[in-house]
Amino acid sequence: MSKTPAQRAAKHGAKAVPAANQPPANPGAPRDPAKAAGNANLIVIASLVASLFLFWYFHLLTLNQMTDLSGGLAMPDSLIGGFDTAYVHQLRAAMNEDALGQLDYVHKTAGTLFPLVFGFSALVLIAVNVAKKQLRWALWAAPLLFAVVQLCANVAVGSMLMSAELNAGTVALASVLVVASWVLLLLSVLACGFALYTGRARKAA
Repeated sequence: MSKTPAQRAAKHGAKAVPAANQPPANPGAPRDPAKAAGNANLIVIASLVASLFLFWYFHLLTLNQMTDLSGGLAMPDSLIGGFDTAYVHQLRAAMNEDALGQLDYVHKTAGTLFPLVFGFSALVLIAVNVAKKQLRWALWAAPLLFAVVQLCANVAVGSMLMSAELNAGTVALASVLVVASWVLLLLSVLACGFALYTGRARKAA
């Protein structure tokens, strides 16, 4: 008669432990700080590369190509110094409904992805390199505001160009948001640079 596994274990002095109930290997193993930092750096690098690509695609490629549909006039998003009602009148006269639809599509795709990805990249980079909580929150302010303002600028520019009647207040709001988005983008880049400097100084100390 063949013996059961329990009988065989008892004969050889071994206690059978179901595999499902076995404790995980090294449950109290300490977390490797170097590995965690390496993973965070990989996330930062990947997100920064994605941000650079989206900036190039949105501002340097797509919006520049849109000038072919506007008689050479730059899109409002590209005007760092802002724009006035006269300029918007010219732009609206030069762009037909299809061209305005293409610009709206660009705003909803690359124009939305860029501020979100860049904002995430900046937040992670600052978190990895800045240890002090108050300083970290202060540096986070610029990229967070940039993402919000850029998204609002997309909506404001689209509404301004596609509205039935052009309103001076709508133009002023869109212009302020576009200028603010460029200023906040610059401040965000400076905040990231300061965070990198802080992180390297802390490691070197």
